[in-house]
Amino acid sequence: MKEDKTRKDIVSGNVMNDNDLLRFTVTPDNVVIPDFKKRLPGKGIYVACSMSSLKIAIEKNLFAKTLKKNVKLPPDLAEMVENLLRKKGLEDICLAKKAGDLLTGFEKVAEALKKGKVAFLLEAKDAGEDGHEKLVSWAKNLEVFMLYGVEELDKALDRVNTVHVAFLKNDMAKMVYNDLKKLDEFLNS
Repeated sequence: MKEDKTRKDIVSGNVMNDNDLLRFTVTPDNVVIPDFKKRLPGKGIYVACSMSSLKIAIEKNLFAKTLKKNVKLPPDLAEMVENLLRKKGLEDICLAKKAGDLLTGFEKVAEALKKGKVAFLLEAKDAGEDGHEKLVSWAKNLEVFMLYGVEELDKALDRVNTVHVAFLKNDMAKMVYNDLKKLDEFLNS
């Protein structure tokens, strides 16, 4: 099993688990780019996984200060990061569907919740309050993500009117959970 590494957030100066940070690197032509898979060459620059931290890093020119050289930032870097995190989450959802590790539809999700088979829920952010309240009451202490709209979930799952999604307890759910949690933290912290 891979050992957790710690890295320093360039905004707060806090040393954190690298899974809680966003990694960036610099291209040969000195452009800062996201490297969330941690595969690109070059020194990694780490920012806490939050839109506000990234905006501070951009506004205060912390990438250049950390590297002690001039670097170029794409004008849409924050939007680029959000899009990459959203895309990764949707890809994970598709994989879980192909593996048969998720359920959709209010009735199926409710039944799985009652049987204790659910690791966490994903609901469309434009879901109605009535169904949401019922499922949350059955979900007890399970995390409920509301990160995508019905249209995005429909496209990802090749379905119509996807509002409620339950991820079954297994290793696939852990992977999807980690990536959805990262997106949630980025958007909401």
